[in-house]
Amino acid sequence: MIHSLFLINASGDIFLEKHWKSVVSRSVCDYFFEAQERASEAENVPPVIPTPHHYLLSVYRHKIFFVAVIQSEVPPLFVIEFLHRVVDTFQDYFGVCSEVIIKDNVVVVYEVLEEMLDNGFPLATESNILKELIKPPTILRTVVNTITGSTNVGDQLPTGQLSVVPWRRTGVKYTNNEAYFDVIEEIDAIIDKSGSTITAEIQGVIDACVKLTGMPDLTLSFMNPRLLDDVSFHPCVRFKRWESEKILSFIPPDGNFRLLSYHVSAQNLVAIPVYVKHNISFRDSSSLGRFEITVGPKQTMGKTVEGVMVTSQMPKSVLNMTLTPSQGTHVFDPVTKLLSWDVGKINPQKLPSLKGSVSLQAGTSKPDENPTINLQFKIQQLAISGLKVNRLDMYGEKYKPFKGIKYMTKAGKFQVRT
Repeated sequence: MIHSLFLINASGDIFLEKHWKSVVSRSVCDYFFEAQERASEAENVPPVIPTPHHYLLSVYRHKIFFVAVIQSEVPPLFVIEFLHRVVDTFQDYFGVCSEVIIKDNVVVVYEVLEEMLDNGFPLATESNILKELIKPPTILRTVVNTITGSTNVGDQLPTGQLSVVPWRRTGVKYTNNEAYFDVIEEIDAIIDKSGSTITAEIQGVIDACVKLTGMPDLTLSFMNPRLLDDVSFHPCVRFKRWESEKILSFIPPDGNFRLLSYHVSAQNLVAIPVYVKHNISFRDSSSLGRFEITVGPKQTMGKTVEGVMVTSQMPKSVLNMTLTPSQGTHVFDPVTKLLSWDVGKINPQKLPSLKGSVSLQAGTSKPDENPTINLQFKIQQLAISGLKVNRLDMYGEKYKPFKGIKYMTKAGKFQVRT
């Protein structure tokens, strides 16, 4: 299974390494650095890199590469899923997962990694269990540990580890009983210059924050469960009930967890929530070009599109851009040739636009192709796939919990070709 784990920052420094089976030399990461150089962006580094004696599997999150080293063939998604679980655990423990935080809590990080893998095989990956094994760091605990020389390792075996529901600890008590569910959808799309959709798909997740006393049994039903395709569940979900009735039935873990992730890939089901009108032209004989883009909402069910950010990688022959935005702020970096326009909220009555001229190097021929436009945006209280939760019921406990459902749509890799 997994022999070693290397954590590599954006500038290519290995700032943490952990070995389980045998110590693997750092030089194995040279193959990774070569692949990193070949990739145009950090996200484009291949997740699986074969080397003569090892395989390197990596994920890139929070500007950190988590690189696992394995010697024999293993299902790659198994390792990648584990790496994502490591990142989520760090985030749960420390609030944020960054190089500085990991270095500040290096002892706890090593203790947690020691519990998560045993001789290279995943052991305890549930946050509840880990928090009973290794107490999360607090200022007081850190001071006490420094004075007494003790560690964050718990004295007793977690209560849930030996039960049939290992993801939930026993004897949970809350004064306010509440269960919140967030339906978050990310839309990936490529739109061609005429505005037609080339590809579009939705990656969705339902994240839960459940703080309920005792051992509650929840059922969650949807208005239109047939929309969901390629569904992946948390181990607490009873799969047979989903297969037969399309109802989620589960005893939830305590606290935050991802209940399920899903995929909607049928082209006709994916609504595109924004459009971009563009007029970008470069003339052969002139060293000037024209640049105009307008962003507007469509198929948003009346909800506001906010947090809009437009970026575009301009051709190398572009020297400068003189642009005027109708709203927001824009920056053009003449070194990297990256144009960024922070639009903010879209007002449907007064659509935001960015217009102006482009200066090209004298004597160069016009660029072979127009730049592509990348969009980031958020729409609150809307699941773009049309997924809706019908009802949430609780059994096994007498009290009435407070329940809440929130929807959000955001852009993943959303690209418009011009």
